[in-house]
Amino acid sequence: MNTFTHSFFLAQADAPAGGGFTTLIFFAFIFAGMWFLIIAPQRKRQKQHEAMIRAVKSGDKIVTAGGIIGSVTNVKDDRITVKIAENTKVEINRSFIHAKLDEAAE
Repeated sequence: MNTFTHSFFLAQADAPAGGGFTTLIFFAFIFAGMWFLIIAPQRKRQKQHEAMIRAVKSGDKIVTAGGIIGSVTNVKDDRITVKIAENTKVEINRSFIHAKLDEAAE
């Protein structure tokens, strides 16, 4: 065994105990950072979107996920009927509503 290998093994033997605990704390901080920077804001936006979808009623103007703008004419449990042009109505699933248009925005 040469001197380099011998000193490497001695350095490993002198490593401080408790290194596993500090690693655990480090990963806990990483997870907490990811939670507050990514996961929590996304969940908040998702809850707001679900509340908006539940609040859609007849007469509201909406934008679908495909970009079609129309006026809601009929609301059922899991789908809505949207008037997109004169004599043209389509029935879509509620999950395809992208946004509700405000009257002031127009």
